[in-house]
Amino acid sequence: MSDFTHFNEQGRARMVDISEKNESERTALARSSVKVTEEIYEKITGNEIKKGDVLAVAQVAGIMAAKKTSDWIPMCHPLQLKGIDISFEWMVENNTYELQIEAFVKTKGSTGVEMEALTAASATALTIYDMCKAIDKGMIIGQTYLLEKKGGKSGDYYRSERRNSNE
Repeated sequence: MSDFTHFNEQGRARMVDISEKNESERTALARSSVKVTEEIYEKITGNEIKKGDVLAVAQVAGIMAAKKTSDWIPMCHPLQLKGIDISFEWMVENNTYELQIEAFVKTKGSTGVEMEALTAASATALTIYDMCKAIDKGMIIGQTYLLEKKGGKSGDYYRSERRNSNE
């Protein structure tokens, strides 16, 4: 059982002890997306959704979710986050309307913030769906994935598509 860090000697789940790990600056960037109809695109960009400013509400939801990640994911440590930023970019091509969401999270601590970034991106996408579902329930929440993480014992990670776009 010793190869599995999240299991105790009895083979049961445990939260890993990170008290001996060095503190360092740690960041993570995650992405998700939501595909919408042209009507939803027009209403979001025109701020005509009856529930309010979709991107502003979704941004706050993503920030709140990052701060509460340890409440959602059982083995995550509660972290004191130092910064959270949610950004949006519309990808409009051939009558396809996709909103790209990026969630950036930063802390100084003994464990990384990948789960916080992924949770933020997911909650942001879910909030967009919630705010627009009265118009069309056929929206598609796209893949959610880690783009990069920096800091910590395991070193930096860059998804290959991200590395190539920065060169």
